[in-house]
Amino acid sequence: MDRLEAMRAFVVTVDAGSFSAAARQLRCSPASTTRAVAGLEARLGAQLLRRTTRSLALTEPGERYLTTCRRVLAELAEAEQQAAGAVGAPQGLLTVTAPTRFGALHVRPALQRCLATHPALRARLLLLDRVVNVVDEGIDVAIRIADLPDSALVAVKVGELHRVTCASPDYLSRRGRPKAPTDLAGHACIGFSALTATDTWTFGAGKGGGRKVRVAVRPVLTVNTAEAAVGAAVDGVGVTCALSYQVEDELRAGRLVRLLADHEPAPVPVHVVHAASATSAKVRAFVEVAVPHLRAVLSPKRRTARS
Repeated sequence: MDRLEAMRAFVVTVDAGSFSAAARQLRCSPASTTRAVAGLEARLGAQLLRRTTRSLALTEPGERYLTTCRRVLAELAEAEQQAAGAVGAPQGLLTVTAPTRFGALHVRPALQRCLATHPALRARLLLLDRVVNVVDEGIDVAIRIADLPDSALVAVKVGELHRVTCASPDYLSRRGRPKAPTDLAGHACIGFSALTATDTWTFGAGKGGGRKVRVAVRPVLTVNTAEAAVGAAVDGVGVTCALSYQVEDELRAGRLVRLLADHEPAPVPVHVVHAASATSAKVRAFVEVAVPHLRAVLSPKRRTARS
C-alpha cells in the first residue's frame, strides 16, 4: 500500500473508530488496514494511535498528523477533480465548523440544504466553542462569531449578534436588579469562559455602546458552554452573559430577564470564513447557500419580530 493510501487508511480508521469498520469502508481486510497504519508509524518513528482491546485513541503526534493527512487528501481530490474537468461539480468531503449552539440551530440546516442539492457531496460538521485554525486543522469553511484579525482568510460578513446580560425572575426577586454594570460586584455571577474573561466583564459606557467599561466580577460558577451558563441562570444561580441567540427563547418565555440593556457593548460580527486558496466547487456551493441563509436568520427585522 503506497503512502497516500496508507494516509487514507489512517484517516478512515480514526473516523470509523476501529480497524474493522475502516476495512469495511475501504473494502479491504482489517489486517491490511492495521499494517498500513503501522507502516506510517514506523516511517514517522511515532505512535499515531493508542490501541486497546475496545477502542482507539489518537496520540498527540497522531492528532497533528491527522490534520496534515486530511489537508493532503483534500488537496489531492481537488487536483484530480480539476484535471478531470469536474471543477463545477461539488463532490467529496466538506468540513465545516461553527460554535456549538449556533451551528446546531442555524448552520446545520444550511448544510443539509447544500447536501440535498449536491448528492455527490459529503459533509462533516464540527461544533466547537473554540476558534479553530482553518488551514492547520483541515477546515474548509468556518463560521466565526468575533471581530476578525487581519489574515489571509476570506471572510464574508452575514450579520451581528448582541452580548446580553440576564438573570431569572426568581434570582432578581431575591437579590435585586442591577442598575449599572458596577452593581454586579454585589451579585452572584456565572462565568462563560468561551465568551468573556471569567473575572472581568466588558460593557459599553451608556446607551449606544461607545467607550468600554470593564467590571470586575467574582463568579460563583464558571462553565465552558453556553447551555450550561444559560441553564444555571434559568435555575436562579446568578447573572450571566451570553450572545443574543443563545438566550432568545428563554427571554421570550420569561425564564430570563434582560439586564443593563443600555450598557451592552458593540455587537459582535458573524462571518463565513475560508482560506483564500479554498475556491473548490464544494466550498463555493456551501457558501452560496450559507451566506443568504445566515443573513436571513440574523436579519435585525427577523430577530426583532422574534423577541
